[in-house]
Amino acid sequence: MAKVSIGLRGWRFDEEEIISEDGELKPLEEIPEEPRERLVRLVGLVEEPCDVCYLEYGEEEVHRSREAEIVYGEPGGEVLLCAEHEPDFIYWFREAGGSEHKGSQEFGDRFHEWVAAGNEAPDGYASVEHVEEDPEGLPELPDQHEVQKRLEENFEGDRIDIRALAGEKSSDRGDGDAEDDRLSEEELADSDVDLSTEYPSDR
Repeated sequence: MAKVSIGLRGWRFDEEEIISEDGELKPLEEIPEEPRERLVRLVGLVEEPCDVCYLEYGEEEVHRSREAEIVYGEPGGEVLLCAEHEPDFIYWFREAGGSEHKGSQEFGDRFHEWVAAGNEAPDGYASVEHVEEDPEGLPELPDQHEVQKRLEENFEGDRIDIRALAGEKSSDRGDGDAEDDRLSEEELADSDVDLSTEYPSDR
C-alpha cells in the first residue's frame, strides 16, 4: 500500500485509506478515524509559519517567517518546520534527547524550549531526504469551512468543531557537504522517529 503526504511533508497516509479510485479525497466518513483526525488537523496547519522562524521573529514580525513545509508529531502536539530548520529538529531528536518525549503532547513544547534556549544543529548537519510526490497527482485538502460542513452532514450527536480539531496558532544555513549523510525516510523510520506520526508539539 503506497504512502502519500498531502498539504505538508511528514505525515504519511495509506493512499487506499484516503484517496478514492477516481483520485479524489474520500468523504470523511469513509476514512478511518486516525487518518481522518490527521487530515482535519492538516487543514489548520497548511500555510502556518515554521515554528523555529516564529520563535525567532515573533508575532510582530511573523511576515518574515518562512511557511512551514514539514510536520512532525502527534495531532495537537506537532512541530511545523521549513526546510531550512528541519536539521535543527532532527539533531534535537537524535542527539539532544528529543526522542525521550516521543509520542507525548509535550513533544513540541520541549523542542520549542530547546530552540528558545539558543540551541541549533551544527553547520552541515544532515536533514531528511523526503520522497517527492507529484502534487498534480494528489487531491487538494478542503478548506476549514468545507471540512466543517462535511463533518456536520455525516456525523450524529454533538456538533464537531473544526476549529477545535484543526487548531489555530496564535500566533540560511549552508548545505555544506552533508549530502551523503542525508537520511532517507525509510532509514529514519528504522530509527526512533516515526514518520507515520510525524514530529513535532502543543499548539
